[in-house]
Amino acid sequence: MASTETSTTSTTNDFSGGKPAPESGYVVPSRPPPNLFFLDFGLRLLLFAAAVSALVVMVTSKQTKLIPIIVAPSLQSFVVRDAKFQYSPAFIYLVAALSVTCLYSIITMLVSLFAIASPSPSPRMLFLLILFDTLMAGVMASATGNAGSVAYIGLKGNSHVNWNKICNVYGKFCRHVGSSAAVSLVASIVLVLLVVLSSYSLYRRCR
Repeated sequence: MASTETSTTSTTNDFSGGKPAPESGYVVPSRPPPNLFFLDFGLRLLLFAAAVSALVVMVTSKQTKLIPIIVAPSLQSFVVRDAKFQYSPAFIYLVAALSVTCLYSIITMLVSLFAIASPSPSPRMLFLLILFDTLMAGVMASATGNAGSVAYIGLKGNSHVNWNKICNVYGKFCRHVGSSAAVSLVASIVLVLLVVLSSYSLYRRCR
């Protein structure tokens, strides 16, 4: 009998790698999913910086120039013309979108800080972040696209509809608008990355 018990024990140890087999009903605890809200907070801080930078550059894009006007074949006059972002609905839309994005990034940074302090953020909070990040990404992408298209017309013009380019006259204004549109594109990309990050975090918690 003793030899039989010894052989049974050794056989069990061989199959379990030299360790006694766990008792029936024992469940190995799984590790909690990693908390990625440190990265989330960094991206939202970058989003805030990009939105504020683009907003300031766009708002300060005013330029005044003297435009020559031919009154008669031998008479030329000059008029003062301003270039402001308020003169274009696309630029106004971009300013509004950037303002909302700045406020949104501040609110969600506070949410990220709360999630960092929390041992296990709730899936509901992640779902809401995905929802609102997607909404803001769509708003920023559309505003950036509209502003970029108007800026391109100002740079190149359109001979088919007789729209003259203005960047050869309002160089500073066009540089401000172009820089603001480029940084706004960065903000849109950051929002897309936030959607991907939150989706991955939600996936890890729901597995």
